[in-house]
Amino acid sequence: MAPTVKLNNGYEFPVIGFGTYTANPGEMEQVVKDAIDAGYRHFDTALFYMNESEVGAAIRAKIAEGVIKREDVFVTTKLWNTHHRPGVVVDTCKKSLSNLGLDYVDLYLIHWPFGFQEGEDGRPKDENNKLIFSDVDYVDTWKAMEECVKQGLTKSIGFFNFNSQQIQRVLDIATIKPVVNQVECHPYLNQTKLIEFCREKGIQITAYSPFAGPTSIAPLHKGESPEPLKDPKIKELADKYNKTVAQVILKYLVQLGVVPIPKSSNKKRLLENIDIFDFELRPEDVSVMNSLNRNNRICDFIQVKEHKHYPFNIEY
Repeated sequence: MAPTVKLNNGYEFPVIGFGTYTANPGEMEQVVKDAIDAGYRHFDTALFYMNESEVGAAIRAKIAEGVIKREDVFVTTKLWNTHHRPGVVVDTCKKSLSNLGLDYVDLYLIHWPFGFQEGEDGRPKDENNKLIFSDVDYVDTWKAMEECVKQGLTKSIGFFNFNSQQIQRVLDIATIKPVVNQVECHPYLNQTKLIEFCREKGIQITAYSPFAGPTSIAPLHKGESPEPLKDPKIKELADKYNKTVAQVILKYLVQLGVVPIPKSSNKKRLLENIDIFDFELRPEDVSVMNSLNRNNRICDFIQVKEHKHYPFNIEY
C-alpha cells in the first residue's frame, strides 16, 4: 500500500494512483479489482472516459467482499468540457456519482480550463470538422464546483491542465481552495516550475502519462511520442537500483513531490508500479533524471489552440 500526503484541506491522498483512461470497454472492472488486490487505494476516472460504472462496480464489489471500506479508497472523477456552464455542474457531478454507484467522490476536477458547446457529443464539431467552443469562464465553473462540496457530492475540488495564470484567477475568487492540479508530467516534461508554483499555493500536483506513452492520451495525441521507458540513462539507473525503468520514473516523480497515476492492465506491472517505496534515488541520480527534461508535451490538444482558455500558450 502507498503512503499518503495531506492535502490543503486535511484529507489524506495516496502518493500513487491508478489511471483508467483508454481501457478497452468491459475490461476495467476486473483491472480495478486487480489493482485493489495489488494495494492501490487511489483511482482516477472521468465522465469522459465512459468507464465510471466499471470503476465503481469494482470498488463496490471489493467493499462487499470486505477487502476495503469506502473510506479506504480515494476516488477522483472529472467534469467534462461540455458541462462548464454553472447551472449544469452539480447535476453532472450527480450523474458521475450515479455511474459510480457511490454517495460521494473524494476529488472532483474541472477536466480542462476550456469549454465546448453543450450537448451529448463530448467533442462537438461544426461542418468544417472544427471543435465548437463555449465561452463559459472556468472561474464561473469553479463557483459551481464549490457547490458540489457544499452539497456533499465531493470532499475536494481541483483542476486538470490549468496553467499558473489560470490557477491564480481561481485562487483570487475561490471560497473553497483547489487541492490538486493534474497535469502531464514525466522525465521529458518534468514541470518543475509549475510544481514549485503550486507548492507555494498549497496545491498538490498529480501526474497523468508518467511514462509519456502514446496510448495514454490517444485521442489528443499530436504525433510522435518520446519514450522515456527506452531511455538508456534511465535504464542505467534501473540497473543500479535493481528496479525497472518504470519504477525509477515513478520514484523520481514521487521524489519531486508529484503523485503519479500510472495505468496498466497487466498484473505484473500493476504490482511493479506500486512497489517503489523500498528505495530512494540519490541526489546525483535525481540530477540525472532532471537533465532529461525537454519540455516535450505529448498531450497538447492542439485542436483547441485558438480557444481563449487554452492553457499551453505560456511557459507554465
